[in-house]
Amino acid sequence: MVAVANSLPSPIRILIADDHPLFRDGLRRLLQAEPGFEIVGEASDGDVLVELARKTRPDILLLDLAMPRQNGMEVLRELSASRLPVRTLLLTASIEKSQIVQALKLGAYGVIMKESTTQRLFDSIQCVMAGQYWVGRESVTDLVRALRSVSPADDGPRARDYGLTTREIEIVTLVVAGYSNPDIAQRCSISEQTVKHHVSNVFDKLGVSNRLELALFAVNHRLTAAAS
Repeated sequence: MVAVANSLPSPIRILIADDHPLFRDGLRRLLQAEPGFEIVGEASDGDVLVELARKTRPDILLLDLAMPRQNGMEVLRELSASRLPVRTLLLTASIEKSQIVQALKLGAYGVIMKESTTQRLFDSIQCVMAGQYWVGRESVTDLVRALRSVSPADDGPRARDYGLTTREIEIVTLVVAGYSNPDIAQRCSISEQTVKHHVSNVFDKLGVSNRLELALFAVNHRLTAAAS
């Protein structure tokens, strides 16, 4: 008798970190009832969270921003330093735009508000699991502008250009500054279709898939030129 291989996809393994037991319990029950999700652990304290993540090796970490002892940002820093392959989604009641940018720069994949619907929570987890960013109601343009405003001035030389042409670096700089494709076309005196072509080439060369990822990569790797 020939055994039939199990074609069911592996469940998304989720670690929950929140200091409110009732909320944590409700979230666990909610996710356990949804096919395709598996809860591998819970934490109520930022101090023990990173060690728990090492032990459980989750795919997704749902992280409350206001954790005791170590807050969400401190946990993100430690996770980044430990190089754990976990994708973190901040789950919070309130957050400033600058905090969203800071979290993304520290390695978070997105933010979901606690007031969101159940379906939006499920969608955000699936989105992050697919390697994409989830930024909720904030527009990418708002976030790249915030990213630009909280990043230190870059007066030093770039370490490398990643194979980008001078024109592509100019396009990257304008994307990070928050300009849309029509705005870039006007500033560079080229067609919007040409801008799209350049942006697509940049995505391929840098291994990013959207403007937010491009902005994060460009700022973190000092890839922008001085915008005129």
